[in-house]
Amino acid sequence: MRRAIWPLLFGLWGAGILIWLGTWQMQRLEWKEAVLAEIDARIGGTPIAVPAQPDPVADRFLPVTATGTLEPGVLVLASVKLIGAGHRVVDVLDMGDRRVLLDRGFLKLQDQPGPRPDQITVTGNLHWPDEVDGYTPDPDLANNLWFARDVERLAAHLGTDPVLIVARTITPADPVLAPFPVNSAGIPNDHWEYAVTWYSLAVVWLGMTALLVWRIRRGTD
Repeated sequence: MRRAIWPLLFGLWGAGILIWLGTWQMQRLEWKEAVLAEIDARIGGTPIAVPAQPDPVADRFLPVTATGTLEPGVLVLASVKLIGAGHRVVDVLDMGDRRVLLDRGFLKLQDQPGPRPDQITVTGNLHWPDEVDGYTPDPDLANNLWFARDVERLAAHLGTDPVLIVARTITPADPVLAPFPVNSAGIPNDHWEYAVTWYSLAVVWLGMTALLVWRIRRGTD
């Protein structure tokens, strides 16, 4: 039995660490769900006028409303689940005293947007998407096609403030465009899966410890 004491203690120590890691992930899950609930509440809040100098951190997801005229912008490659590939239509919204970017929504590959109305009223959320990485191609300027909503670069290209409104509703609406509003669904929340992994490893660790102790005891009988 003495030969089994150290393997048993080591097994219990390892299982304890794995269980602690699983419990920590459950605590992180509770924290993340509270954060997501706060973000969802902010996204769906009462819209206000676009701030004069919005902050990309403090004003992310801020609900806003604006009125202005549309000017041609760019297409950004995108996809929608169960629909497939298409484009986000990112145009310029001229509000009179300033120009901002407006993500009008999703356009299927086979469709063409209708004529731009003289004036629109949009309700949406400010957003500064983090969609650019080392694998993002440079925009195809010849075909007016972009591969990410790079707000700073789009603003410089189209001559607007570095501000993007992602539309929830536009009046009058273009029946061909489907609004693609921001939500919290794209924010990673994998803590439940991590917790299950750590707890499962703890069960396996305890099982292997029990098997080792059993074999040691059997060998000394």
